[in-house]
Amino acid sequence: MDVVLLHGLLLLVALAVLLYWYNATFRYFCKVAFFNCWIVTMATVLSPFVALRGRSVENMKVLRAVILPLKHFYGIKLQVQGSEHLNTEGPYVIVCNHQASLDLLGMVEVIPDRCVPIAKKELMYLGTVGWACWLTGIIFIDRHRREDAIDVISQTARTMRRENLRVLVYPEGTRNPDKPMLPFKRGAFHLAVQAQVPIFPIVISPYRDFYSSKDKKFTTGTCTIRVLPRVETQGLSPKDVPELTEMVRQTMVDAFAEMSAVCCEDQHAEQTLLPRSAGAGRGPGSPQREQDTTGTSN
Repeated sequence: MDVVLLHGLLLLVALAVLLYWYNATFRYFCKVAFFNCWIVTMATVLSPFVALRGRSVENMKVLRAVILPLKHFYGIKLQVQGSEHLNTEGPYVIVCNHQASLDLLGMVEVIPDRCVPIAKKELMYLGTVGWACWLTGIIFIDRHRREDAIDVISQTARTMRRENLRVLVYPEGTRNPDKPMLPFKRGAFHLAVQAQVPIFPIVISPYRDFYSSKDKKFTTGTCTIRVLPRVETQGLSPKDVPELTEMVRQTMVDAFAEMSAVCCEDQHAEQTLLPRSAGAGRGPGSPQREQDTTGTSN
């Protein structure tokens, strides 16, 4: 009976390996599952040790350390442009576009010291993950209660100045994998104006070449993260927030469009070169073999 069970387990393992290598959808779900399991496991294992320090923005260094290796596991190359803009003393607000859970890799790649994100309050109730987020100093906001959200913004503005804190916000308010960029919510810009601190827009290029939850695609690839020049808020008042919001959004939309065009050009160039490479060194008398090789590459 034990031999039969062992053979059955080995067969299941072999089947899983074959499915992983030859079925893109199965591979997608495996990679997503590993991503989530890694986060939960690291939160569960490390939170008790981090708790010795208590709730502190310094615990973000631990979060970064455990998430950074994931880019190597997935074969995702992150290219950062304009990182020198963040070499600024004092507090500031970072606003970034939000496409998918993979944004977490981009976040830990670029965020400076003493920087915490603002996240939806529901995240706090995700067991050990919520506890780990609370310990790292993440600021939670109730998106469904406007008065509470305004109160959190005001408290955060005071804390930023007092504790030299940087804050990261996704102004779209939710994940947006398809459209260029959703309309921005104004909370981040009210925060920057109240604290009278600069804003640094960050744009992450589209993932569509290597990741798509809709198409169940998750391969290796390259992602560009562009840090745009600072936007000053000194002297601005709440009445300037709508115009400030639209101005920053348009700057980010333009950068995203430019980055998308570059991605498309690179993909087109790659597709153009592949058939030539596949057919290199072959004579005109072997068209069937060239077709088969190209199909295998794709």
